[in-house]
Amino acid sequence: MATSSGTWAYRDRFGDRFGRTYFRRFGPGVVSSVGLGTYLGDPTDAVDDRYREALVAGLESGINLVDTASNYRCGRSERVVGEALRDSTVDRDRVVVASKAGFLPFEGERPDDPSEYVRERFVDTGLVDPADLAHGSHCIAPEFLNAMLDRSLDALGVDSIDCYYVHNPETQLAGRGREAVYDQLGAAFEALERRRAAGDIGGYGVASWEAFRVPADHDAALDLAAVLARAEAAADRAGLDDHGLRAVQLPFNVRMADAFTRERHDADAEDGPVSALEFCHREGLSVFAAASLGQGDLAKEGSIPESVEAQLAGDSPAQRALNFARSAPAVTAALVGCSRVEHVRESVAAGTFDPLGASAFDSVFE
Repeated sequence: MATSSGTWAYRDRFGDRFGRTYFRRFGPGVVSSVGLGTYLGDPTDAVDDRYREALVAGLESGINLVDTASNYRCGRSERVVGEALRDSTVDRDRVVVASKAGFLPFEGERPDDPSEYVRERFVDTGLVDPADLAHGSHCIAPEFLNAMLDRSLDALGVDSIDCYYVHNPETQLAGRGREAVYDQLGAAFEALERRRAAGDIGGYGVASWEAFRVPADHDAALDLAAVLARAEAAADRAGLDDHGLRAVQLPFNVRMADAFTRERHDADAEDGPVSALEFCHREGLSVFAAASLGQGDLAKEGSIPESVEAQLAGDSPAQRALNFARSAPAVTAALVGCSRVEHVRESVAAGTFDPLGASAFDSVFE
């Protein structure tokens, strides 16, 4: 697991190469404000090799945050992350590793008949109750999450994972109401609290694509105040003094800024509804910005509005887009895909520039 002494030692090794606030507080120590993502790419050996090389390059250049999931690239991404951790000269206690569970993972490749695969591997074995499945591919029941955490630990080849996310819980809204999904999250959090107490994870989070940025009346909307309340209750049921909900992962970039602009969380609070980023800032939750480059679209010339781009530091559109995402309040790190070494080097270089200050960031939206 990442430790205070380990991550601070990493910061001391690389910190002078980067701009202001490149390393930020997270968990027991610090983490780089650029993180390595492992979502995109075909489930092939060739892509594995590129990821492995790129991950090692990132870890040895000043990025100590790696984000993956049990289902990414049919389960290959976790294994490649584990290989990179072992191949790198950077000690494990210096690296923050995050993974996720929720979607039923394949084993190395997409099966010819996904439905049959799910039935044989998950339903017939008793690992998943069909009543807990959404869209035939998503489950956040405690028994399933525990099994996926064990699978993730094995795939990564580590003793513990620093942050384990419940992945896209809004998927469950396809088959049940919001209160039922909040109750599902409460049960999931209790299971993760017990794994945290056992030392298997440092903390947990919720990774979402839509839930926290869409309008309140959207079919996929969930409220962060209700989610936090479930975490607090889960810790109490597990006999712990404080909850282990540490992070929220959501899409955030210059063209997808709803998490900053849409005020609709904690509507019953005295100050009225607030944005997802403001809520997380207020409650001490770290935000990890997914899709910070819009899955590559924002790396193209002319993709960032001129009035915004003029305020951002960086030598390329990709660097400026990254620096926009990591300038936002509550954002601990912006995640970027790392399937090629040259992309990693460009992302590392983005961190040599200072992010926008709070006033400058706010002025982008005025």
